[in-house]
Amino acid sequence: MTKSMANIIDIGKEIWEKKYQFKGNGYCKADSCYEDSWKRIASALAKNEKEPQAWEEKFYEILTDFKFLPAGRIIANAGTQMDSVTMFNCYVMNDIEDSIDGIFDTVKNAALTQKQGGGVGFDFSTIRPAGNSIKGCGAMASGPISFMQVIDATCKTIMSAGQRRGAQMGVMRCDHPDIEEFITAKQDSTKLRMFNLSVAITEKFVNAVENNEKWELVFNGKVYKTVKAVELWDLIMKSTYDFAEPGFILIDKINKFNNLYYCEQIRATNPCGEQPLPSFGACLLGSINLTKFVKNAFKSNADVQYTEIAKTTKIAVRMLDNVIDISNYPLPQQKKEALSKRRIGIGITGLADLLLCMKVKYGSNESLKIAEKIMQTITYSAYESSIDIAKEKGAFPLFDAEKYPQGHFIRSLPEGIREDIKAYGIRNSHLTSIAPTGTISLLAGNVSSGLEPVFAFHYKRKFRNSTEKDVSEVEVNDYAYREYLKLKGLEVIDDKELPEYFVSAGDIAPLQHLEIQGILQKYVDSSISKTINIPVDYPFEKFKDIYMQAYKKGLKGCTTFRPSKYITGILIKKEDEKEKPKKTLETVNRPKALAGTTYKIKTPLSSEALYVTINDIIEKDGTVRPYELFINTKNLQHFSWIVAMTRLISAVFRNQSNPSFLVKELKSIYDPNGGYFSDGKYIPSLAADIGRAIEEHLNKIGLMETKAILKGKKDTSSAITVDAMICPMCSEKTLINQENCLKCLSCDYSKCS
Repeated sequence: MTKSMANIIDIGKEIWEKKYQFKGNGYCKADSCYEDSWKRIASALAKNEKEPQAWEEKFYEILTDFKFLPAGRIIANAGTQMDSVTMFNCYVMNDIEDSIDGIFDTVKNAALTQKQGGGVGFDFSTIRPAGNSIKGCGAMASGPISFMQVIDATCKTIMSAGQRRGAQMGVMRCDHPDIEEFITAKQDSTKLRMFNLSVAITEKFVNAVENNEKWELVFNGKVYKTVKAVELWDLIMKSTYDFAEPGFILIDKINKFNNLYYCEQIRATNPCGEQPLPSFGACLLGSINLTKFVKNAFKSNADVQYTEIAKTTKIAVRMLDNVIDISNYPLPQQKKEALSKRRIGIGITGLADLLLCMKVKYGSNESLKIAEKIMQTITYSAYESSIDIAKEKGAFPLFDAEKYPQGHFIRSLPEGIREDIKAYGIRNSHLTSIAPTGTISLLAGNVSSGLEPVFAFHYKRKFRNSTEKDVSEVEVNDYAYREYLKLKGLEVIDDKELPEYFVSAGDIAPLQHLEIQGILQKYVDSSISKTINIPVDYPFEKFKDIYMQAYKKGLKGCTTFRPSKYITGILIKKEDEKEKPKKTLETVNRPKALAGTTYKIKTPLSSEALYVTINDIIEKDGTVRPYELFINTKNLQHFSWIVAMTRLISAVFRNQSNPSFLVKELKSIYDPNGGYFSDGKYIPSLAADIGRAIEEHLNKIGLMETKAILKGKKDTSSAITVDAMICPMCSEKTLINQENCLKCLSCDYSKCS
């Protein structure tokens, strides 16, 4: 059974026009088509070669058919001669010095990096715990969480100033005295919104958990508290189970398997976790688009073209290596770090679509064998290419001919590669990493992201026309799904009639996710960004075991996402739940007297306080609801604005049985000049502060709406699984957690790209 499907958008073209098409400047002409973009990139990255024309042609060849997808910063910026942008996506900030000067130097460094579009990671373990005395002034330390809020506010301000959305990773060691506060920090949905959080787990801690031992929380050699290791583990797991935070990085394993174990210490990762980096570390990313390497897709003789994958990988290594020399850097320390180690991260995208084209079910034993051979091919080819470049241009400056070959990962490579490294050196310290590929996967025709399963074979997406006024809803199809329809001569097929190997994220068991990640990690010298999707009703005890299994399988980190009633925006419908009729409001004349509450708002934007008064009315059934709002202040600077707001809000109160949606709308307003702190919380604008007062009042009278999680199955009308959230940009229920990154299927919102 088929159904007609008109109005299908070229999603790749939309993404290209919005994010990657260069509009021209005084130095370079504008891109008029994809080919112009590829030529711009290929030409820029080949300029430093001895034979630039020959390499430009090779670079162009792997770009033009989307065989290789450089990270978005490279596509947007290479060859534009703009000196205020970076082509690096990933950074980790300096080791934070435990002083006011040191902390705010880090704040400044982070702001400068984010201004150029870089995502950043921080290790907060070096900051003394809350309550610790500060010598010289008799004060008490406020602790790392308070300074995280400062950095969070800075990131919001950079974002509100029109720059790329801020993405940050906050890391804390499992033995820091404030680790319990860190674990639960994001259980308040208003805090640390610009951060992903991960606990740095040590092998000693895992052993203490397995042996049910006590665990000391220590700073600078002083024991502040002793807890049971199992109880701390359970606190991490329960928070992750209910709130999807914090993540989990195995810091000892990261350092043990680091190729540069002899000259650097890693304490944190970039925002999505695929790049463990040292102080001021930076890394370039790019992905091999596996959908371009399947011959005879969906046929009995379907085959993976491993030789072509190897060929493309070798060219891609040289491309990324050249970026290191031509990119701008937000900070001189980052440039020094990049040039001395020449880290790159080549990964994959489209794995799930490749498996579909091979008629192989994601998560099956056969899929594991294919995935392993693909990643092995990429890694071995990348190392061979880097050795060849070293013969020509020299090894990376911190290469040590004795120590580097002794690294744990290097010892796992074939003997021939190891011998060549000893003889000739290697150009890049690290070569492989599997990163989020949200928008570049869309650019390539909506191929499945990274190593993730397909989230939805088809879904709706909002699209604005060239005037940015009219919005239309269009159908977006997954690449492999689209290719299957072409082969069958169909426009659309009912999902129930798809072959059994067409499985999506909701069909994959959590341990199958883990198996795929584990088999690929064997051949990845950095790390992997992946989300393991967990069903709502998955038992907590089994959930905890996922993380212990991740440790035993040699992963460097693990991230899960389970929809829960605690996560803002989850809105899942029971199949058998009937929609409740909306309550009709009766017209009520205002009584002469109404009871209410007045809330004081003190803002640095005004020398005089604002007093927000909300008066309530009691309905016949005893329900208390707000009837009107007034704002009084001696400052008449915003008089007309205040009158308009009070009238509009009062009108909503009188016409909506539950006006809690107002809170979300007001609190999402950002002042372009930056916000301020009040009662220890960051307030992005005065309107948001008024929203906070309304929220407090609605909570007081029991009207603040809490969106509950309800168990359900796939919404077959849109083919989007039920664990979608409300997007903060377009407000559609199409925000998903994939590749350890929040991304929206209805618009171009992404927390990581």
